[in-house]
Amino acid sequence: MVIKKLFLIALGFVSLGLGVVGIILPLLPTTPLVLLSAGCFGASNKKIEGWLLRSRVFGPFIENYRTRSGISRLHKYGSIAFLWVGLISTIVIMRTGWVFVVLGLVGIGVTTHLLMIRTKKKV
Repeated sequence: MVIKKLFLIALGFVSLGLGVVGIILPLLPTTPLVLLSAGCFGASNKKIEGWLLRSRVFGPFIENYRTRSGISRLHKYGSIAFLWVGLISTIVIMRTGWVFVVLGLVGIGVTTHLLMIRTKKKV
């Protein structure tokens, strides 16, 4: 049991680290990696899970995902804009056909996913 918990904690920190890097690099999906971290920590160490949930950056997004309450319009469209700026910048820098195709498909998929998430109403 101890090995399983240690494995989950390690996996949680690795996925959280990759999620943080994914904020800058458009190829790494930040949200699924952070949600994976929350799941790993929740199954292995409640103290670390609590630390992640209290995080100013990731806590509200994890809570909104768990409760299915949605995300604000500002975050939704800001995320889409940031995504496409990063993807287009990478395409311009790389100037390769396969990069254009892959990043274009990633962009379409992520944009579709974000648009399908419930928009949180202002209270």
